[in-house]
Amino acid sequence: MSTEPDKTLQELFKLADRVGNRRYHKLTQQDFEDYRKFDYWRYINGDSECGTTLESQQWVKDNSDSHCPVCSKKFSSINGRSIDHKLPRAQYPWLSLDFRNLWVICYQCNQEKGEMHWYEYEHYTFNHHPDRYHDIVFARPKQLLQSLTLK
Repeated sequence: MSTEPDKTLQELFKLADRVGNRRYHKLTQQDFEDYRKFDYWRYINGDSECGTTLESQQWVKDNSDSHCPVCSKKFSSINGRSIDHKLPRAQYPWLSLDFRNLWVICYQCNQEKGEMHWYEYEHYTFNHHPDRYHDIVFARPKQLLQSLTLK
């Protein structure tokens, strides 16, 4: 890999950090209320197989199939499903309840992704799991990434 794409990718990482950190310090009262709603939703819906309420189970059913979109393993043959934030809620708490920012992946893939920003996750996947890279690019949260602008 040449240094030019890496330089561009590094610039994207820096921009994402600047936008996330800058916006984080300007959270509004509504942002905090939305974040608390997410924590309540997660608490009520639980983490076991993506929730215990009919609402969360229906959302998972509507937004996933029987296989993890990252590793392609069948959910029932691994630790099950988890709801993940594409853009980490630690850096982007105002997106914690934006359903465009959520996807259903297996527990192992969620653990592997951790708190990586999406650009970092794509870069990590390209280097460690090149066979999965196309699927990760396909799942890219384009609208959310485009909405991250410095104001």
